[in-house]
Amino acid sequence: MRSILRVLSYMRSFWLGETTAYLCMLGINAMRLITPQIIRRIIDVGIGENQPDVLITSVLLLVVATLVQGIFRFGQGYLAEWVSQNIAYIMRGEIYRKLQSLSFSYHDRSQAGQLLSRATSDVERLQRITGQGILGMVDAMVLLIGTTAILLNMQPMLAVLSLLVMPVVLFLMRRYMKRMRPRFHERQDRIAIMTSRLEQNLLGMSVVRGFAQEPAEISRFGAENDRIFDTSQSIARESALTMPLIIFLASASTVLILWIGGQLVIQGRLTLGELVAFNSYLLQLVNPIRRMGFLATLLGESRASAERVFEILDADSEVKDRPGAIELENVRGDVTFDRVTFAYIPGSNPVLQDVSFEVKAGQVVALLGPTGSGKSTITNLIPRFYDVTAGRVLVDGHDVRDVTLKSLRSHIGMVLQETTLFGSTIRENISFGRNDATQAEIEEAAKAAAIHDFIASLPAGYSTAVGERGVTLSGGQRQRIAIARALLLNPSILILDDATSSVDTETEKQIQGALERLMEGRTSFIIAQRVSTVRSADQIFVIDEGRLVAQGKHEDLIRESGIYAEIYHRQLKTDNDLPEASLARRDA
Repeated sequence: MRSILRVLSYMRSFWLGETTAYLCMLGINAMRLITPQIIRRIIDVGIGENQPDVLITSVLLLVVATLVQGIFRFGQGYLAEWVSQNIAYIMRGEIYRKLQSLSFSYHDRSQAGQLLSRATSDVERLQRITGQGILGMVDAMVLLIGTTAILLNMQPMLAVLSLLVMPVVLFLMRRYMKRMRPRFHERQDRIAIMTSRLEQNLLGMSVVRGFAQEPAEISRFGAENDRIFDTSQSIARESALTMPLIIFLASASTVLILWIGGQLVIQGRLTLGELVAFNSYLLQLVNPIRRMGFLATLLGESRASAERVFEILDADSEVKDRPGAIELENVRGDVTFDRVTFAYIPGSNPVLQDVSFEVKAGQVVALLGPTGSGKSTITNLIPRFYDVTAGRVLVDGHDVRDVTLKSLRSHIGMVLQETTLFGSTIRENISFGRNDATQAEIEEAAKAAAIHDFIASLPAGYSTAVGERGVTLSGGQRQRIAIARALLLNPSILILDDATSSVDTETEKQIQGALERLMEGRTSFIIAQRVSTVRSADQIFVIDEGRLVAQGKHEDLIRESGIYAEIYHRQLKTDNDLPEASLARRDA
């Protein structure tokens, strides 16, 4: 129950609305408890003793009680919903902010669909428990206590008989909750898995259809759906066995009281009005017991959802600002790797091993090597997406772990192989790193990236929506928008991960000039598969199996590095007519 109590702690911020809702609930129960007494008076006095004035007064009082109860119900329903909506709003915001702050290693281990499920369906369940859920439980307890007290005061013997079923009911409820908790958790996990599969399928729809895998994907989704159905049916079966039994016991108690009470009326030891009132109270006692079934199910589901939500909120980010971290200002762009070793999973084989190098401000450095050699890992350590396992990464002589993440990353621009665009306008995508950029600055960046003319030709211009992940644009257009975004940021350090891999030869020529302007005066790291795209770099680092095996200029490496020479001649042989991209050599 600790997780549920933690959810309820969010109510403290809305104590006034919550308190008023509970006061309304008490008012509703007061009207409920008064009503049977009014009915008793109508039967025994108004009708039994033939007193029309008492009959009229009691009927009017009954109407007033009903109206007052309706007013209280409105207040309770509105305020409880208001509080629960606010709590859900806060929790969704906390989850989103937490996901933004968690390190890349956390996201590497997680599936987006599962995180999405926790931020939506799990929070929705917690909204229900903080709204009418807990309020309904307290309401049921208040009604049970109030009704029991009145029953004991009216007819102690009948009251005791009617309450004999309560220990059995409580035992059945406890047993139900204990058996259902793991099943509720399993169902939530299954729903998250299905959500993740659906998300992956939608994102990869072109691949699915291109390989004619629709039947296979439908089968996989159906299997996950079947598992959710089976778990839900298991819950339903347990509920179908337990809840009717509880209702039967409560109903049997009512029948027994009617029979015994009828005998007492016949014997003159109980009036008809008292029997009707007693039975009305007994029915009020049965209703909370019936509602307990629904509330128990809701509580079980909410407990599972709370545990899943707090797993995110309690997750510790492996990469975060250290106490006393400094702001990195006026960055020149010197980058140093000092005996860096790194493994994505602690204890596993290192992806980088004892890598050391020094890059001066303004230099263009090319990282060359086979796929999986560790090139991208090197560039991921510069903006501190991950922390090194051993050694140090320094920017302008500062260990990146000793500066704030925001100040470090504000000086680093990235153009990746897989361009990420958001489902908003072209303007918003270009200005993503600088929300305060003017239209003139955005257009200047677009011109430098050779994309302005295309944007200007669109009917909505820079206000054109690019669709989810930029699906309305070609690969080259997306890449040039990403370059414009990096230009607008005006970073001191630039990372280009195969930035021209998604474009044709003609587009590559257009982008190349933009890249030269982008790299001018900036420390630039270029990840490439082909020697021809990086041979004019100031330094070329050859990475193989996580080690820096050679470094130098193109001409020196051809003579001194067997690995580099092998890569160069193999590529030259297989693609003799490959156009050499000109990364203009700049004078130091």
